Amino acid sequence: MKSVGLTIDGEEFEFAEGTSVAAAVLNSGRHEFRRSVTGSARSAFCGMGVCYECRVTIDGVGMEKSCQIYVAQGMRIQTDGNY
Repeated sequence: MKSVGLTIDGEEFEFAEGTSVAAAVLNSGRHEFRRSVTGSARSAFCGMGVCYECRVTIDGVGMEKSCQIYVAQGMRIQTDGNY
């Protein structure tokens, strides 16, 4: 299976093509995707795009549902935003 290189919070990783961004973030050892308006940590919950808890910034675009997007070569993912 082909792998793609990307960065998560500035750290370089390689994942199999077809991996969701949410799975990549979790497999990178991160469990906090973002912070709520009250400051509590949020993470992937439903895994199918309903709950919006897995939002991250991808290539400079904020509030992307990471469970609905596949990793791509050169992708830049930023977690722990305040949305």
